[in-house]
Amino acid sequence: MEGILPLYKPKGLTSHDCVFKLRKILRMKRIGHTGTLDPEVDGVLPICLGRATKVAEYITDAGKTYVGEVMIGFTTTTEDATGETVEENLVKKSFSRAEILAVLAELSGEITQTPPMFSAVKVNGKRLYEYARQGLEVERPSRRVTIYSIELLDEREQFEGELIRFRFQVSCSKGTYIRTLAVMIGEKLGYPAHMSQLTRIRSASFTLDDCLTFSDIEELVETGAIVEALQPIETALYYLPKYQINDKLGEKVKNGAVLPIPEPFLNEKGPIVLEEVDGTALAIYEAHPQKEGLMKPKKVLKI
Repeated sequence: MEGILPLYKPKGLTSHDCVFKLRKILRMKRIGHTGTLDPEVDGVLPICLGRATKVAEYITDAGKTYVGEVMIGFTTTTEDATGETVEENLVKKSFSRAEILAVLAELSGEITQTPPMFSAVKVNGKRLYEYARQGLEVERPSRRVTIYSIELLDEREQFEGELIRFRFQVSCSKGTYIRTLAVMIGEKLGYPAHMSQLTRIRSASFTLDDCLTFSDIEELVETGAIVEALQPIETALYYLPKYQINDKLGEKVKNGAVLPIPEPFLNEKGPIVLEEVDGTALAIYEAHPQKEGLMKPKKVLKI
């Protein structure tokens, strides 16, 4: 059994918990998730089964879309609703819709974020959350991320009250922390803030409409229809350039041959998918680091 299983991750489970549970339901070991979702975040979590684990990183690297809620008035240790209050400053003014939209516009495009202490980013070989649980704070590397779009999901013209909350939808690059984005929204409005709720509604090409719950999966396993519910490996590679090859060259590709870069892709910086006439992905190639004009396999997908 191989392919991609778009899972609806419920709140209360880590991504690893989901993999552990699926190993029991599907009775197979070769399963991997495609990027950590915090326990209190629900939504789309594509799961790779069997040979599809080879393409997990390409789902992780693709864009994500979230619907979240920011609360203005206090911030927490975790930057979300699960943490302890760090700073409270109840809102003493109202904000117009135009002011909120202006802040969201400022946070569009390429921005710099510092990962929260309660995150899986590694510093000196340890996860940040390991330091945080020991009450330690370490220097964290900032990163550049891209906010492709951010939209206010609230019809109000005026936002007021001691605690102000509103929902938004954001499409972003790999590595973006929506918790941190919520804090940044508050900072630009002049108040402490945190992310009070978050749902991932898209990961790569997979949306909530594609997702199956654990109950759905258990039912499909019982009826023997689980294989038909899996998405092909190729769906994970939708955004990569494709080069179609014949059977003769295909045999060389399966054996990991170094090949000349096809002329249309000479200026291509990223990976290229080599596929059969029927669209089956054979391998993912990349420019050879030492041999100019040649490419080598990064992942051989079909043997």
